[in-house]
Amino acid sequence: ARRLELFRELRALPGAWTILRVDGRGFSRLTETRFVKPFDPRFHDAMVEVARALLRELGGVYVHTHSDEASLVLAPDRVPFGGRVEKLASIAAGVASATFTRATGELATFDARVALAARADDVIEHLRWRQADAWRAGLQTLCYWTLRAEGRSATDATRALDALPIVGQRALLAARGVDVAALPGWQLRGVDLHEVVAPHTGVDPRTGARVETTRRRLRVVDDVPRGEAYTAHLRAVLGGGASPMRTTSG
Repeated sequence: ARRLELFRELRALPGAWTILRVDGRGFSRLTETRFVKPFDPRFHDAMVEVARALLRELGGVYVHTHSDEASLVLAPDRVPFGGRVEKLASIAAGVASATFTRATGELATFDARVALAARADDVIEHLRWRQADAWRAGLQTLCYWTLRAEGRSATDATRALDALPIVGQRALLAARGVDVAALPGWQLRGVDLHEVVAPHTGVDPRTGARVETTRRRLRVVDDVPRGEAYTAHLRAVLGGGASPMRTTSG
């Protein structure tokens, strides 16, 4: 009976921003033998497809992805399924799982969680947190696999990095000729995607007259900055302004 579905009526709060974060389940085992370490372009491309699919299927306004996760932002007036939390989480996880599996040919599953934010600034704080995690985890992963490539065992490489601060990690890489600043942005900062509304001149097929309209297109920000520049970009997009970031269309 439906009365046993205890969380069926649990809904996102009216007027709140909703963030859906999907994470790969068991991806350490999945990537161990099927993808190149530490940063596999095929894996990265699949996660961009996951982000793209989440935007399309759930009507999001912004998504950040790095490693095996993606955070999708739903505007207060664009939350589907009446804000039903069970529906939002299950659909997000299903879309991510199906998209990644189709893109790579590797069976994969994702889980999903729902977060609510009262203000756009709270959303910005969340996205900055996830980008900071991308930087921390990406740098440590790069160090780990650099040491492994030198012949260190998993245990030795992990022990060498224990409690090593970021400045120490950067020094470790620099000593081996790795210029962190020259790495592709997606490896340490992730990739962001969002829709933009652009002017478009069309033709009325009935009259042949030119008609000024708008079209939505996807913008892929593949060299996202850090710090205050990232905050300015997010504030411009979520507030409806023009973002100064260099982008590619997709």
